[in-house]
Amino acid sequence: QVQLAESGGDAVQAGGSLRLSCAVSNRGPVSVCMGWFRQAPGKEREGVAVMSPFGTTAYADYVKGRFTISKDNAKNTLDLQMHSLKPEDTAMYYCAADQDCAGWQSLVPSRYKYWGQGTQVTVSS
Repeated sequence: QVQLAESGGDAVQAGGSLRLSCAVSNRGPVSVCMGWFRQAPGKEREGVAVMSPFGTTAYADYVKGRFTISKDNAKNTLDLQMHSLKPEDTAMYYCAADQDCAGWQSLVPSRYKYWGQGTQVTVSS
């Protein structure tokens, strides 16, 4: 019922900025909580930032102060603005959503049902 499609990934130098966007198609009657996650080669998928249906946000410590999650209701997208990028931010970035928003602040990937295909972010030093 929820389809997600990420875009905006690119290769940038350390210290640079990128803005990722996730196009959201929600055919269900229930609002969803959403988030951004990432997975680097050889590592487990990890949470980056999440947003409740009411717009409240939560961030992983390793991106606080550098990344901002936001929703564009006019475009129906979930965006991730990334500043001061570091080589360790290199990963495939995924958008995720779920209608069950109990414990929405959780950055655990397994609680999310719907996923996009991902967009690659590469940060060089």
